[in-house]
Amino acid sequence: MLEVENLCFSAKNKQTGKTSDIIKDLNLTVDDERFIVITGPNGSGKSTLAKLIMGVEKPTSGKIVFNGEDITDMGIAERAKLGVGYGFQQPARFKGMKVRRLLQIAAGTDLPNSECNTYLTKVGLCSADYLNREVDKSLSGGEVKRIEIASILARNPKLAIYDEPEAGIDLWSFEKLTDTFREINDARDGRSIIIISHQERIINLADEIILLEDGTVTDHGTRDEMLPKLGFMGRMAADNVNCSMKVPEFYIEEEA
Repeated sequence: MLEVENLCFSAKNKQTGKTSDIIKDLNLTVDDERFIVITGPNGSGKSTLAKLIMGVEKPTSGKIVFNGEDITDMGIAERAKLGVGYGFQQPARFKGMKVRRLLQIAAGTDLPNSECNTYLTKVGLCSADYLNREVDKSLSGGEVKRIEIASILARNPKLAIYDEPEAGIDLWSFEKLTDTFREINDARDGRSIIIISHQERIINLADEIILLEDGTVTDHGTRDEMLPKLGFMGRMAADNVNCSMKVPEFYIEEEA
């Protein structure tokens, strides 16, 4: 279980020198075996919240508790050892490191080719084409994104956080990803998933949807409760649409 209590985060604008409140007295609970989607307008603090949970950023105040242990002051490595995994919106590249080695490091053990192939297939990549490639600038942003997700799958964390996993990914691979997330959720084996997204196909997988606006939770509820509020169709209807990529109304209004 993840518990976020009265979390606040402030940051200074490098250009103006002014300090802004990004996360404001935020409270959140994620039970075991839950699929949570966090959505909301651009600039609402979604990525910042994910980074705070993983330890990439340190909160100004508040507390983060994971499985009964206060992890507020722990670093990224310590949280990873406890079973927290994180997929960046813009993953890092590792010149000189091959995909096979990255998967092995994530898993903490040597992996046979068959197992590597399984993880790469789940994110829409052919093992024969990628295992011996370096995770460097020769890969596209979408390829690096999928390889990072494969490494998280190899690590098999108790809580996996994905920041817009659909970004830069083609529609076929996006379908593979949603199938993988659905399999994890359906397994009900103790793992929980938090996904930051505004894509309908992913939101329709959620047990619970959380709406984040202006740095705080403004609404939350089950999929059936939240979909009408966000202007989405239901899960059964969405399953009859080929990879729907609908965007919530508040995103359309903001972009207009």
